[in-house]
Amino acid sequence: MLGKSVQEINIGDTASFTKTVTEYDVYSIAGVTGDFNPAHIDAEFASETSFGKRIAHGILSIGFISTVLGTQLPGPGSIYVHQSCDFKRPIFIGDTITSTVEVTKKDEERNRVWLHTYCKNQKQELVVDGEAIMMPTRKKG
Repeated sequence: MLGKSVQEINIGDTASFTKTVTEYDVYSIAGVTGDFNPAHIDAEFASETSFGKRIAHGILSIGFISTVLGTQLPGPGSIYVHQSCDFKRPIFIGDTITSTVEVTKKDEERNRVWLHTYCKNQKQELVVDGEAIMMPTRKKG
């Protein structure tokens, strides 16, 4: 099943994904990326940081955004062209994060869509804010 083509996408379209961050998620992303920063994996070390406890890797939140883009909007077959983001607040183990994307612009001739990408925690606090540019799938026929 292919995702939406640029012609099927409208400005204002949105999609979201929600997940509670677990200790397993943090250790998994550390293993996959090699980022064993003790702020993420060492509770004793993290207790001495400005956040007072371990924080999830920022790239994990980008992964949640990628989930929405690759599975919902534009969806399967689409290609990530660009992502910018600002990390506004830390994400802690146990936080429930909702990543949302909203189409803000499209260029049918170049087969590109621009999306506002952001994540909020369970308190509705903005934790990540950014923009993605995607190349939607082209449907044959």
